[in-house]
Amino acid sequence: MFIWVFRLMVLFAILTLIYVVLSQYSRWNHRKTLEADYDATDHVDENREEFVAEGMSRYEHSLSKRLLLGVFVLPIAIVAVLLLIAYYM
Repeated sequence: MFIWVFRLMVLFAILTLIYVVLSQYSRWNHRKTLEADYDATDHVDENREEFVAEGMSRYEHSLSKRLLLGVFVLPIAIVAVLLLIAYYM
């Protein structure tokens, strides 16, 4: 029983690392896209930093940010289903 708890803790640690890396990469990629959008168009009413900060604020509340939480939900759900199948079959 304790080996399963240890394995789940290791799985959670690995998933946390993957989530952090994906989250940082996604933020970096979105920031680069915003900077490229700013450079491609003519913005006279705001400077580059304000434009990027506003875009990153919108990103923090977007669906794509929340979809990264699937990194936790999907593997843990799969492990839970496999454990249930193993116990009841």
